[in-house]
Amino acid sequence: MSLPYYILRRALQAVPLLVGVVVINFLIIHLAPGDPVLVIAGEYGTTPEYLAAMRAKMGLDKPLSVQLLIYLKTTFMGDLGHSFVWNQSVLRIILEFVPATFLLMGSSLVLSVLIGVPLGVWASRKPYSLMDNTITTVSLAGYSIPVFWLGIMSILLFSVRLKWLPTQGMASIASGYTGSAYALDVARHLVLPATVLALAQLALITRLTRASLLEVMSLDFITTAWSKGLGENWVIFRHGLRNALLPIVTIIGLQVGYLFGGAILTETVFAWPGMGRLMLRALSTRDYPLIMGMFIVITVMIVLVNLLTDILYAVLDPRVRVTKK
Repeated sequence: MSLPYYILRRALQAVPLLVGVVVINFLIIHLAPGDPVLVIAGEYGTTPEYLAAMRAKMGLDKPLSVQLLIYLKTTFMGDLGHSFVWNQSVLRIILEFVPATFLLMGSSLVLSVLIGVPLGVWASRKPYSLMDNTITTVSLAGYSIPVFWLGIMSILLFSVRLKWLPTQGMASIASGYTGSAYALDVARHLVLPATVLALAQLALITRLTRASLLEVMSLDFITTAWSKGLGENWVIFRHGLRNALLPIVTIIGLQVGYLFGGAILTETVFAWPGMGRLMLRALSTRDYPLIMGMFIVITVMIVLVNLLTDILYAVLDPRVRVTKK
């Protein structure tokens, strides 16, 4: 199977997945207890007529099946709806918060890969040594520590006590920085949340790299490479690590979904203005269109990352493209 045909095949397989996710999210959100009309009305003495008019305006007076069909039609036309609470287009609201989340998630993912893979390789070179046991212990501890607790402790240590880094936010509002000064200010605010979010992923990537590389280094073709007199670095990186990358690529792709969950807690602790905090606000106000729009955007991003992972699979190992006739 050629690579373009393989990519097209995998992309077409994602379409029914997206449809299924949209339907399931719609049903779960609408069947959950609570009424967004009552949340918007607040504690004011509204009449039943006013509440009925609000439901009609929001389209909540129609049967659930009719609401679902309308939502599917508008969604696949590119319209994610209108926020009840913000009184704005859902897509416009999401696009305002997405860059901050992308910056946080991208930085943490790059950090975890750039540190986790070399640590895993280092640990596998001398298995069960003092260095290997130290890396293993630290990795397990990093994977076990809750994100919110680590974030609070990081703020207390590096921001409150040592005063090295900012406490919260994405930038210093009152500073009026522009250009490179603003970029440096954002980078300073990014250090703590990105590091906290990356720690669990770093630990997992380190452990998986170590285990995968140890398994590959015990295979016959590695013994052949040693017998040819090749250097240690050449054998490990040219032959060993390249063949050990498939499970590492898999876990990196899967971690994108987990990063969104961790980003909600991290953004809340560090007051980072991303989709995590937006999700909490939407859930607390029962803003159906905004909640469903965010789920759709997150799902599309995860599907695209998984598609990219499949493509990398096919590039790294052409045997993946072989199908049974």
